[in-house]
Amino acid sequence: MASVKLTNVKKVYGKNVVAVDDFNLDIADKEFVVFVGPSGCGKSTTLRMIAGLEDITEGTVEIDGTIVNDLQPRDRDIAMVFQNYALYPHLTVFENMAFPLRLKKMPQEEVYERVTKAAEILGITEYLMRKPRALSGGQRQRVAIGRAMVRDSKVFLMDEPLSNLDAKLRNQMRAEIILLREKIDTTFIYVTHDQTEAMTLGDRIVIMKDGFIQQVGTPTEVFDMPVNLFVSEFIGAPKMNTFKTELVCEYGKYYVTPYGAKVEISGEKAKKLAEKGVYSQSIILGVRPEHITLTTSENPAAIACRIEVNEMMGSELHLHTVTENGDKLIVRVPTVTLEDDERKALHHGNTIYVTFGSKVMHFFDVDTEKNLLV
Repeated sequence: MASVKLTNVKKVYGKNVVAVDDFNLDIADKEFVVFVGPSGCGKSTTLRMIAGLEDITEGTVEIDGTIVNDLQPRDRDIAMVFQNYALYPHLTVFENMAFPLRLKKMPQEEVYERVTKAAEILGITEYLMRKPRALSGGQRQRVAIGRAMVRDSKVFLMDEPLSNLDAKLRNQMRAEIILLREKIDTTFIYVTHDQTEAMTLGDRIVIMKDGFIQQVGTPTEVFDMPVNLFVSEFIGAPKMNTFKTELVCEYGKYYVTPYGAKVEISGEKAKKLAEKGVYSQSIILGVRPEHITLTTSENPAAIACRIEVNEMMGSELHLHTVTENGDKLIVRVPTVTLEDDERKALHHGNTIYVTFGSKVMHFFDVDTEKNLLV
């Protein structure tokens, strides 16, 4: 097993196309780290530099304390699973999994032992004599993972391995990867554009945008305390509601005034604002859809909004609403809390009143878009 360290890593294509810039990260032995971000943010490029499939323009990559910049991929003791499976169509599942071991001229007995053990862990023993074309997408991905497993490498790299699967299979394979991680107990670096995968799989998440790291933290840390507006809107589904409003400090008390409502900020949030020296100013306020609750028009903290779309998601409703000044607001309402007459009232065109408490608010600077409490 091994740790991985990236120091001031930069990748430039041509003369001035910067794909990754000033990337610094320490990954501990046996840690599961997920690189996540929108398409083109540099996450796969970073993974490929670790693997040796892309040259590094500046900086260093270390695996188990050794700088590997000039080592060939085969000499880095890594295993990689690709998005498109990369299986040999003319070989059986067994031979696909055995291929990297045969390149090392490993004894047949050990090849057989490693392949059958990996197949058993992945639940594909019955498919060992089949060709890839006879398998489903999920089964092919298991074979690709098995081929990486048998190498017993120091670091396990996975580049969007579930993106070609349908939603049901993605959920199933996500759970299987969590179980697999417990069984093989190695260092994982996983790339995805799906924030749900990142939140459920990673010990830590590296959120990227335009080649730069935006935030590194545990799933709880990036969800509860996003460092900037981009992270706040990227992590969470549906995304966080954000809108401009006024932060008011009067006689030692804090308020926000969205859409004419007056919501007091109390407790830990107010204490932190004071400690940070934040006073009356225009801000971007963020509140997640699941933290907004229904209320009545008599509530001084109520915000009036009109329902445009009502999405029935089974255990909850996603209400896409518009406020009086045209801002969009998404509200998640658990269906178990609703009476029949309340549910009937939550349909297109109706006006509802919503509110939220101070514990769930996030405050961002209008100009820098940084979290004012970080």
